[in-house]
Amino acid sequence: MKLWGGRFETGPSAVFERFSGSLHFDRRLIDADIRGSQAFARALESVGILTAAERAQIVEAFEQIRSEASREPAFFEGASDEDVHTLVIRKLKERAGPVADKIHTGRSRNEQVSLDVRLWLREECDRARGLAAALMGALLDLADRYPSAVIPGYTHLRRAQAVLWPHYLLAYFEMFARDWERLGEARRRANVLPLGSGALAGSGFPFDREAIARDLGFEAITANSMDVSADRDFALDFLYAASVSMIHLSRLAEDWILYSSEEFGWMELGDGVTSGSSLMPQKKNPDSLELIRGKSGRVLGSLHSLLVTMKGLPLTYNRDMQEDKEPLFDAADQLCASLEMARTVVDSVTLHPSKPLAAVEESWVIATDLAEALARSGTPFHQAHQIAGRLVLESIRAGKKPSDWTSGALQAFAPEFRSEHALLLNPLEGMKSRSVPGATGPEPVANALAAARRRLQSMLQ
Repeated sequence: MKLWGGRFETGPSAVFERFSGSLHFDRRLIDADIRGSQAFARALESVGILTAAERAQIVEAFEQIRSEASREPAFFEGASDEDVHTLVIRKLKERAGPVADKIHTGRSRNEQVSLDVRLWLREECDRARGLAAALMGALLDLADRYPSAVIPGYTHLRRAQAVLWPHYLLAYFEMFARDWERLGEARRRANVLPLGSGALAGSGFPFDREAIARDLGFEAITANSMDVSADRDFALDFLYAASVSMIHLSRLAEDWILYSSEEFGWMELGDGVTSGSSLMPQKKNPDSLELIRGKSGRVLGSLHSLLVTMKGLPLTYNRDMQEDKEPLFDAADQLCASLEMARTVVDSVTLHPSKPLAAVEESWVIATDLAEALARSGTPFHQAHQIAGRLVLESIRAGKKPSDWTSGALQAFAPEFRSEHALLLNPLEGMKSRSVPGATGPEPVANALAAARRRLQSMLQ
């Protein structure tokens, strides 16, 4: 069955049908297609195309198709329809008879596809946001398990300054909170009704588009019919949000692949998220994190794919735009699977606080604390920086750790040092000076954790 054909003397070749068919991937839109078509049947009744009885017959037939598709694994077996929209119309005609021919009155497949994808994408945004919120909750729980643990923070993958473990986890909380917001914005942009736009010039029937929008739960209607026919910005918005989220997941994965290695030994991943080697019995590999890291490239590729597809298309609709769905579907699948996997990994983590603390204590992450203390005592910061740098150099040459210095030795090294500055040789003391909001001091971190809990609760409401 075709939704077109009167202008053609012959049908499409078998090669073209195979090449252009999309049922094998757009079948996942069937529920959205049926819901949209049911709403459109009600709109057709409102303009006198369908009687109340015909509308009821069509809506019920659609409901039967929807139920069968959801419960019958073999529903799509043997189907040779061009796409899911054609399949649904064929099934409708089988159940409702000739009245089914009226369902496409005043509706273009261009706006129908846009509607279906928007309906589907709203739910995917909600699903991804729920999984992101669950991951954020797991990070906060992990922070609560080790509230006083100290780790070195890094720049250039070199030990830089000491930070609290919860402060480190809150950095990722902020990333995923922004992802949650971006996914919400993507949902908002998708949540605009395209029906009534026709193929590109608008419908020739006086539909109440605002009423259709209310029927389907859309916040607004589109403003320009040509834009609707040509638009895939809402899909790009989702793909961008998904890509940024996958970048954040990949960075977390990279951190924890390193930190759980023998060279770091800070943490251990649970057996349920690791795997072994077919040859080497001792191995416990972070495969779950490596797969997250790998899938990030796949999602970024989906964004790039659709950007390149859309970049040179003239207004309005072009069949190239059929290529939006596979990257969009795959990106949504990979994002949600990765968020769920990351949450499971977080739940499995055991931190060994003594290991990162030892890394802090044996290094010179307190150098900045000393320089800033000198500056607070009146030494110009450039000079203070030089003094602290010379102290580090002398210590490296002598093989001395910060704890090897005494108050007297510091003052002998540079008269600018005061006796109280020796307290800062303990990295826990230096962190206390970082008391501004957003810093790693104990008080701002405690405040940030409490605020994060409140924010997360509001996300879940």
